[in-house]
Amino acid sequence: MKMVLSQRQREELNKAIADYLSSNGYTDSLEAFKRETDMPGEVEKKYNGILEKKWTAVLRLQKRNMELEAKLADCEREYLSGAPTREKRSPAEWIPRPPERYSLTGHRAPITKVLLHPLYSLVVSASEDATIKVWDFETGDYERTLKGHTDSVQDLAFDHTGSFLVSCSADMSIKLWSFSGHYECLKTMHGHDHNVSSVTFTPAGDFILSSSRDKAIKMWEVATGYCVRTFTGHREWVRMVRVHPDGQLMASCSNDQTVRVWVLNTKECKMELREHEHVVECLAWAPASAVPQITEAAGGDNKHSAHQGPFLASGSRDKTIKIWDVGTGQCLITLIGHDNWVRGLVFHPGGQYLLSASDDKTVRIWSIKNKRCHRTLEAHPHFCSSIDMHPNAPYVVTGSVDQTVKVWECR
Repeated sequence: MKMVLSQRQREELNKAIADYLSSNGYTDSLEAFKRETDMPGEVEKKYNGILEKKWTAVLRLQKRNMELEAKLADCEREYLSGAPTREKRSPAEWIPRPPERYSLTGHRAPITKVLLHPLYSLVVSASEDATIKVWDFETGDYERTLKGHTDSVQDLAFDHTGSFLVSCSADMSIKLWSFSGHYECLKTMHGHDHNVSSVTFTPAGDFILSSSRDKAIKMWEVATGYCVRTFTGHREWVRMVRVHPDGQLMASCSNDQTVRVWVLNTKECKMELREHEHVVECLAWAPASAVPQITEAAGGDNKHSAHQGPFLASGSRDKTIKIWDVGTGQCLITLIGHDNWVRGLVFHPGGQYLLSASDDKTVRIWSIKNKRCHRTLEAHPHFCSSIDMHPNAPYVVTGSVDQTVKVWECR
């Protein structure tokens, strides 16, 4: 790029160069340069060292300029995130911040379940309007509706690959949907005698477990759709069933106010956990990342041998959340703070927090180590019925009786 200098600027630059050449003893170059630029006589004193001065000044200004630009970018980030500490927090400490990023509307009845896809930026919601809706949580766009159930859809689960979705309904059926192609319903499974309240896949994805108001838990083979096992023991409606990540144990909770832990391949009930004083609504197995916090909270003496785990959280209509050591059957921690039924639980992937949704319309973020509520979000104008947190993207979703799904950004 040719720089445009005025006649005077050009002469000054030439003299500065000539001074630089002479002061550094480049005599041959100096003579040639003077000849080519028609420069008469000696260079005036005022040009002594001027080239070096300007050169260092330019570098200094460039550096200053870059510092200011970086500062400005920081300020913009801080302004956009609304929190000066965001960058200092690691993803393990990110928690949902108000206000919500999106409020997704379209269901015509209360939302019963929200669930994030393990890979795509999708959230699925189930409703008492008998439909399942699919949304993009990054853009807030509605994607599609899955129709097939004839009564309230009660629960949803993805397999670990995200290729299949399973749903269950008060119409007493369980449906398997393809999530990799055209979202068609691949199978419908019948066998429960009442409202099916919960479904989940085994970690390998080859079986589905379901629980029902008929007091039974059933195991279904995905490949055939056959019921291969029935677990009986609860004395009332079984609200939820969840399989431990290692695939050996399953936990269930019920209107009979108990939590039961089962050995999957023997149908044997390993233990019954009784301490809740009302219907137990929801369960969540603690991830490995939460184990150090749970053991610290359970007993400061750090006798890790005392608490082998695995650990399980349960939420109840008695307004409390309990964390249990399933190895010993002990209740280690009781979290008190909600003013109404606890309806949904999810462990923060970082392991420091447990998130809960409640009929008191709030979402609470509990510090496990400190055994207390770390933050409360006024999430919905009506009962908050379901919550999920993405395992590696900074998003939490909630569903409510107000018929909306809310997407919360974490920072």
